This record gives sequence, C-alpha cells and structure tokens, in this order.
Amino acid sequence: MNVGLSIVILKITAMKKNILYLSLFFMQIIIAQSYSEFIHIDQFGYLPDAEKIAVISDPQIGFNSDTSFSPSGTLELRNATTDEVVYSGAPVIWRNGETHTQSGDKGWWFDFSDYTIDGEYYIHDPVNTESSAIFKIQENVYQDVLKAAARMFYYNRCNSAKALPYAESPWVDDVDFLNPLQDANCRNIFDRDNISLEKDLSGGWFDAGDYNKYVTFAYTAINDLLWAYEENPQAFGENWNIPESGNGIPDIIDEIKWELDWLIKMNNSDGSTIIKMGSQNHNENVISPPSLNTDQRFYGNTCTSASIAIAGMFAHAAQVFKNISSLTTYAQELEQRAIQSWSYVVPFLNSNTLETECDNGEIISGDADWDATKQKENAVAVAVHLYRLTNDDAYNQYVINNYTIISGIQNNFFDFNTMPISDALLLYTVLPGADSSASQEIIQAYSNDSRNNYSGYYGTTDNDLYLAHAPDWAYDWGSNSSKSVTSNLNTLIGKRGINPGSSDSYIGYSGRAIHYFHGVNPIGKTYLTNMSAYDAENSSNEMFHTWFSDGTDWDSASSSLYGPPPGFLVGGPNANFSVQSLSPPYGQPGQKSFLDFNTNWPFNSWEITEPGIYYQAAYIRMLANHVTNLEETLGVTDNFVSKKRIQIYPNPANEYLNMIGVKPGNKIYIHDMLGKEIFSTIAKTIDEISVPTDILNSGVYIIRVEKDQSGIEAYTFLKR
Repeated sequence: MNVGLSIVILKITAMKKNILYLSLFFMQIIIAQSYSEFIHIDQFGYLPDAEKIAVISDPQIGFNSDTSFSPSGTLELRNATTDEVVYSGAPVIWRNGETHTQSGDKGWWFDFSDYTIDGEYYIHDPVNTESSAIFKIQENVYQDVLKAAARMFYYNRCNSAKALPYAESPWVDDVDFLNPLQDANCRNIFDRDNISLEKDLSGGWFDAGDYNKYVTFAYTAINDLLWAYEENPQAFGENWNIPESGNGIPDIIDEIKWELDWLIKMNNSDGSTIIKMGSQNHNENVISPPSLNTDQRFYGNTCTSASIAIAGMFAHAAQVFKNISSLTTYAQELEQRAIQSWSYVVPFLNSNTLETECDNGEIISGDADWDATKQKENAVAVAVHLYRLTNDDAYNQYVINNYTIISGIQNNFFDFNTMPISDALLLYTVLPGADSSASQEIIQAYSNDSRNNYSGYYGTTDNDLYLAHAPDWAYDWGSNSSKSVTSNLNTLIGKRGINPGSSDSYIGYSGRAIHYFHGVNPIGKTYLTNMSAYDAENSSNEMFHTWFSDGTDWDSASSSLYGPPPGFLVGGPNANFSVQSLSPPYGQPGQKSFLDFNTNWPFNSWEITEPGIYYQAAYIRMLANHVTNLEETLGVTDNFVSKKRIQIYPNPANEYLNMIGVKPGNKIYIHDMLGKEIFSTIAKTIDEISVPTDILNSGVYIIRVEKDQSGIEAYTFLKR
C-alpha cells in the first residue's frame, strides 16, 4: 500500500517553543507563539526587489488594548542562520501617532526594501528584545504558497475520491455523493418522485463550507481563475499533484475543466440552466468526511441568471481553451453552449422579464438569485466575451447599446464586488473593432474613479497602518475576498494604463495586500489554513467547513489529530458579526473582528472563517501575479522535497535517503514514530550525504538534523 506523507520542517531557536504531535502516518508540528505580537511581517517573505515594510503596533482599542509597545530608535534585520545584523534603521511613526480606526492601533513602519539578498531573516528590537517571526527574501518565495492555495479546489471536488498519492494521507477519503438518488441520479426537488426527470449532475466543486453546488456562485471563481492564467501563464505548470497532472495541460486549466464539466451538465440543450443543487434540509448530508453522507440530493429551478453566468463562463473558457491543442474540440463545445445560452436569455433581456426569484430556499442554503440589475450588467460583460470569441458584430452592438446601463459608468464608481464587469469592460477597450466612443467613455469612467479615489482603495497610500487600505464597509462577511478583489482591480487598472502616472502605485497595492493576508494585519494572522509546514508561524488553525468541522479529526491544526488541509483562505474579519456574546470577533475594530474558530450555531463561525471557491480564486489571481520561476515550484507531496535548508529524497526511501544542505558536524538521527532512536551519525562532508535506510523495517520514520546555532530540522519519511 502506498502511503502519502506530509513533510514538515521544525526549526528550534530561542524564539520558538515546539510541541510535537505524532500519529502513525502524519507528523504535525505546532509552534507556540513566542515571537513578538507587535512586529508584523509577511510570514512567508518577500520578493527581493519588492517593497518590504514591517509594521510595529501599539494597541489602543480592541481585545489586546491592555498591551502596549514602543519600539527602540533603531530596529535590526538579522540573518536567521548567523544572527548577523545585515540592515538597520529607524522606524517611522505612522501619521504622527494617530490611532488607526480600522485596527485600533497606533504604529510605526520599518522599511527595509533596500535589502535584497536571498536568505532567511527576522526583525529584531535590540532594546526591547522583541523579535518577529522568521521570513524569507527569495525570488520563489510564493510558489509553494500558490500551490497549496490552488489545491483547495482539489479537496473541494465533489464526487471524487481523495486518494493517494494526490491527497496527503490525513485527508484521504472515498468517493462521495454517488449513492442512490444523489448526484449521478439527482431528482427535481419539485417533482421528486418522477424518475424520468433524473439527471446526472455529478462533478464540480463544493461551493464553500457546505457540500452544495451553485452555478451563479461559480461565476466569479471561474472568471478569476481564467484571468489568473491569462495574466501570468508562467505561474502555472503541472505540479499541483492532482490526478490530471502530467497530461500536458496546465493544472489550473484541468481544475477549471473539472468545474466546467459539471456546469455543462447543469446547462440544458436549449440554453436554460439549473441554478443550484444540493440537500433539502440543514440536518441532511452534514457528516464528516464527505463519503459517509447518503441523504438524497436534489436540483432546483432553471433561471435566467444561471444562463447568463453559464454563457459568460463558457465564452471566456472557450477563448482560453482553444489555444491549447488538446482542448480545441472541447472549446468548440463551450463556444456553442455559450452562444445557445445567450440566445436563450436575450428575449428575457429584451422584454425585461428576467427571473429573479428562482431560488426559493427549497435547497439549503445560500440564495443563488441575481436581481435584474445584476443580470443586465453581467449580460454586457458576457457580450464582450462572446464578441472577443466569435468576432460577431451582433455582440459588439449589444455592448455599444447597453454599456451605459452599468452603474459604474453612470456614477464613475466601480464596486470591487463587480470584478467580472470591470474585467470585461476594460477588455473591450482593447479589442479590435471596439467602438471608440464607448471605449473612451469606459476608460474615462475608470480614470475618474481611480484618480478621485473617493473609496480610498486605489494605489499605495498611508491611509492604512497595515498598508492595504479598504473602506470600512469592506470588513464585512468575506472581507478577505473583498481585499483580494480590490487588489486585482488595482492591478487591472495599473496594467491597462488607465492613469499612466499612477500605474506603479496601483500595481504596488497588490504586494501590500499579499502581505496583509500573510501576517501584516493587527492580529498577525496568516489567513490560510494550516500553513506551518510552509513557514507561516501563525496561520489559521480552523475554518467552518462541513468536512473539517468542530470535533472531528480535522477540526484544528493546533489541537486535533490532523487539522484542515493547508491553503484554504478563510472568510476574514467581519465587523458585522452577529453574535454579541462572543467578543472577539464582536465589538472590535474592523480589522480585529476575527476569531480563529469553527463552532457551529449558535456561535455562527461561518460569518468569519468559512472558505469559498470565489474567495480562493480571487486570492490565487492576486498571488499568481507575483510568482515566477515556475520550474522551482515544489511541494509537500512531491518526491523531492524542499522546505527550508535541507532537502531529502527519494521519499519513500529504499536503501538510502539522500540529504542536501547538511554541513560537517551536523548530527543526524533517525527515530521511529514512538520516539525510539534507530540510527545516528555526524555529517563529515559538506552539502550532500546519503543515510542508510536498509536497516529499517517498512514504515514511517522521523529524521532529525541538529544544526547547532541554526536549530533543528525534522522530517517524516517512508521506508518501503
């Protein structure tokens, strides 16, 4: 039997305490917080030539207001291996000591952007003896993070077994929701005894933390993933370790196709489209893991909003897929379905009879309806994609006749929650044959909005102590999605050259937003789950997800057997959290309205930590624009593993385990999973050595390297 392993590296320094939790096939290392809570850095790190600003905080308002801090006049950037001071400077007080209302903190900025040498570092306050978490400066610092985040979609696949070697062993599960009267023979909820209406609606992704699937909710996710690939295709290869890896198609395209295959099943031959499918009650199909659920599943009504969404997703995907030789036939099918779905919905658009109450809650939960305004505005975006795809002037004319109905054009304000519309409108302005008058009006509207910046979310400013400003109303349900989409809107405006003199500032916002997600926020949290193996000292331990729910083996990365998989983006701070008896998150400044928990009703953790395919896709699009050197991307399920300084291979091992990165004098130990020492040696040569493993029985072992001042690194490996 093949065993999938999670490879974890442990570094022990004076700044960290470590507790080791071992199970037969999985080792998880929990690092208790002993780094400074007042020094906020990106816990993964920084690109060498990027802006690098650590935020030093002095809490004034909120749950941590009983603490205080004032940095010394000089802060140090120290090499984490040698403890050498490589850079120093004075922190600059933020806005003359003003309290930042969204975080409740006063603070300072420590800018070390001038330092560009690869390595591992930490920020140190020599007077207060406070140190930050360790981070990297490295060209490929985000590759593994991107891969972990992208694999969220694999774990959220419906009707697919999570099997070795694609799933790491803690998250293996059998095929789900293919029992009788589930997804492969799904019944109409309004005529549930009619066998003639059964449909095969298998495939697709779980939408969020529940097991249901929605067409309209997939719209922004597919849009962002397709644009992520179009904007930076070199960020994506075939190394996500999904079942399709190695088929000659970038894994992001394979993952998008998994969802599109399901969407095709939801799309009828006349272009009408079913809006959602899932369970009929909150107490059905709520067991963990997904494979144990046997309750009946249903599909609901068709709806014009679903047809508009389908037409847009299929048209955009057809444009991308037709350039991949093995997918040209599939792209043609998508194009035909996009055209048919558009033709189906046009009479509803022309007669103003769009369907707005298709989702009546018979299928639980999440209202998938779009109001008439949203349908009309998105129809303009769909027409842009169809025009780009087909060059048919009828679609061009639809854009010309209708683009002015979009509220952003009318009032020179573009809500970041309408990103597919912004993507399409600015795409239109560069298409051959686009109407020059319409294009100019579109460009002017975006120019006015970004230049006036009444919302405050354009460009790099000092509006936010934690660097990536968003308006107060952004810190609502799904604020992490709002922050990602704001970043993507800034990048789009910058790359399109809307206000050329400010392009660098707009694009620069994206880097600051990434750092916000990775720890430059008032609670010092990396908002991705279970990322300690990827060097995040304070990642999210829990999320509201039915599979990884409270009390299960996958409950918490800090206290349960396994915790959730790495890389799920949680919803984020929510200043409108509804449970007044739970503070935090209730009653906190917007950026502090967060709690790392997954407790169900009546504490409603879904308002804070539920993930979503749309949150994830927006984050991936943002991060992908900062990823290069694809060939260097590695991950915990690869045969060759690189996480810190030492690399081990092959894993599983046979007669020898090779180690790269050791130094003479390093002590090497092998232990079994009960902690018994089996073998020890001292490295006598530099860089690469081979450790014999033929003396071991088949099973899982820990190899530990003591590196003197630079600490300990520990790994699990399998002996065949």
